[in-house]
Amino acid sequence: MTQNVHLPLGTHLLADLSGVAAARLRDCAALDALLRQAAIAAGAQVLHGHFHSFGVEAGVTGVLLLAESHISIHTWPEAGFAAVDIFMCGAARPQLALDIIATALQAQHCAVHAARRAPPG
Repeated sequence: MTQNVHLPLGTHLLADLSGVAAARLRDCAALDALLRQAAIAAGAQVLHGHFHSFGVEAGVTGVLLLAESHISIHTWPEAGFAAVDIFMCGAARPQLALDIIATALQAQHCAVHAARRAPPG
């Protein structure tokens, strides 16, 4: 594995995706694959992932640990809602990851809060 130096600064996106078909929010394996695809497309390196289904008709919670930080998703199929958290430092492009996720889930609405993360000074 190649060691990349990542400066302690980056972009943190918190996205609320709504109007998503329930079936897209229940499949652990599909959500894992989607977040991995988004991370790789954004230029991030996936280190580890863990996804958990709360039952056949229920939601999923999952996280990918990245060399550049993380991507997580929490879903509520009954509300057609997913909360996505993407923090990436270095040259990775978190907005590209979010665009891939929102498009794949066919979200009708996407509200995003962005924060620049960096040490003081």
